[in-house]
Amino acid sequence: MLVGVLALQGAFIEHEKSLRACGAETRQVRLPGQLKDLDALVIPGGESTTMGKLLIDYQLLEPIKELAQNGMPIFGTCAGLIMLSKDVVGSKQPTLGLMDTSVQRNAFGRQVDSFETAVSIPVLGGKSYPAVFIRAPYIQSVGPGVEVLAAYDEKIVLARQGSLLAAAFHPELTDDLRLHQYFLSLVSTKKF
Repeated sequence: MLVGVLALQGAFIEHEKSLRACGAETRQVRLPGQLKDLDALVIPGGESTTMGKLLIDYQLLEPIKELAQNGMPIFGTCAGLIMLSKDVVGSKQPTLGLMDTSVQRNAFGRQVDSFETAVSIPVLGGKSYPAVFIRAPYIQSVGPGVEVLAAYDEKIVLARQGSLLAAAFHPELTDDLRLHQYFLSLVSTKKF
């Protein structure tokens, strides 16, 4: 299985390490031609307004949208969640607009307010997940086709819509591989 990791900025190297630890091959994606033959794509955390601008500058926005509309699984974390969302509260920044979600940027505070906490994610089993929140967004509202997978402090922090998975936190910054494994299991069994 070959998983692309958007490598314009952000924590893409950490995602690659986690995916490889789960047995996947990875490819850094910076140009449209690097999307060819991928089985899935990960959009990492970073700065979402910069990421949106770079997606346009590097002519990746439309090709990624097209791949998603054709069923390619995409996993977005933190800024990646924002990029997948149809609506960003109070912002006109470019996004892929693929998930029927409305997100609030920097919803848990600024960089100095970053934290790690245990989050219950039932699809990963009984043990809680060590979620790392860094200037994290949250999902303010979801459309009818979106499945909420986890919440923290009554805010939605993990959701799935068909072949799209989005987390407000950074699973690549922990040693817990369960969320990456969950994504890869969905890709390999085509449960979308």
